[in-house]
Amino acid sequence: MTRAIMIQGTGSNVGKSMLVAGLARAFLRRGLSVAPFKPQNMSNNAAITDDGGEIGRAQALQARAAGRAPLTDMNPVLLKPEGARGAQVIVQGHPVGSLGAGDYTREKPRLLGAVMDSFARLARSADLILVEGAGSPAEINLRAGDIANMGFARAAGVPVVLVGDIDRGGVIAQIVGTKAVLDPGDAAMIRGFAVNRFRGDLSLFAEGERAIAARTGWPSLGVVPWFDDAWRLPPEDVQDLASFRREGALHVAVPQPGLIANFDDLTPLANEPNVSVEIVPAGRPLPAHADLILLAGSKSTIADLESFRRNGWDIDLAAHIRRKGRVLGICGGYQMLGRSIADPDGIEGPPGTVAGLGHLDVDTVLQPQKRLGLTRARHAASGMEVSGYEIHLGETTGPDCARGWLMVGDRREGAQSPDGHVQGTYLHGLFAEDGFRAAWLRTFGAASEIRHDRIIEDTLDALARHLEESLDLDRLLSLAAPVAQSRP
Repeated sequence: MTRAIMIQGTGSNVGKSMLVAGLARAFLRRGLSVAPFKPQNMSNNAAITDDGGEIGRAQALQARAAGRAPLTDMNPVLLKPEGARGAQVIVQGHPVGSLGAGDYTREKPRLLGAVMDSFARLARSADLILVEGAGSPAEINLRAGDIANMGFARAAGVPVVLVGDIDRGGVIAQIVGTKAVLDPGDAAMIRGFAVNRFRGDLSLFAEGERAIAARTGWPSLGVVPWFDDAWRLPPEDVQDLASFRREGALHVAVPQPGLIANFDDLTPLANEPNVSVEIVPAGRPLPAHADLILLAGSKSTIADLESFRRNGWDIDLAAHIRRKGRVLGICGGYQMLGRSIADPDGIEGPPGTVAGLGHLDVDTVLQPQKRLGLTRARHAASGMEVSGYEIHLGETTGPDCARGWLMVGDRREGAQSPDGHVQGTYLHGLFAEDGFRAAWLRTFGAASEIRHDRIIEDTLDALARHLEESLDLDRLLSLAAPVAQSRP
């Protein structure tokens, strides 16, 4: 019999994704077959699944924590923000178009069918489904047609545990206030609460737990202390990028425009003791002492290129290159480094062509059909094998492509300036390969000291132990309800 429990939060970024990952590993260690599920996610940090689609990066990490391959059914609706224009809508792994907020609201009832079908299919392969909500059920202005929180919980009959974040303050008001604004039928779905990210002496919050329980009628499942090693796991939200530590002799600077995407490329570098990864927010210059400036992926390359220039980063980058500093552009960052980006079909805005940064002798033409898939390649200089994924619109061509520094079969991938100081590639995930990362770091005079996969696995195990010690997992499991499997 498959059972399910849903983790909802009092707000965005209260730690739901991390908790579900830790719970997945904890229940896996108890011998259960576990699957993660998020009905609707909003993120530009996507992962490619074994069945050839896109899901949120957090669900891919949760699948790994559960000992499973990621599947599109784990995140049937993914919204990828495109700035003021709205968001690209991915349904069961594949794009169905872009919608503004109002249009999407009208589409949500139709999407609930896809969500329920994915949930039913997933239920056939697991003892326990851990469902993650999105944002907060207290956003009652969004309740009509909801598929992310209580709308799904009530449609699927899945009980809810509500999580608050004490680190941001006001956690009693977060949880009690949620109860106060919810429709009674929605509030009845909540069977317990938990408090996340506590720092200090847990006994000091005992009265707070009792106050929440008295005012809501919900039992406490526990208080989770701050988990120090959370930064070692791939982040999903842009705001989590600032959590990277800034140590190590090799300094990598990463400008952060508004629509940065697929930034999980940074985690293996950030985990290296000899590497410092510094995220540079808008309004700050690129650091002059950086060894490498890394331009990450983008959901809207032209918009982020405009942001790059608005921040004066184009001037900082040119100065960095004059100082013989090195540059790497991945996906959208690669496109920005070229001479031009053409958008004849108006995919990212009005049709036209914009000038790129001009540091690679290549040109990009955006095309409606997305390139999506897992890719194996070889680093031309070292011969090391690389596995990663491509997720982009457009093709890039030009003289510097003849110096592509990765090989996919007999084809050169990416581009490189004549002096080799500026490189670009469409391949995400290449730094997760230990051999390639070590060879690449040696070109900077830095040594690799980690096995990336081992760090991720050890951190997930540590997170599971952390939750075992702080949450009543037996009670949480007892709250999970059987899943009806009547849908095809």
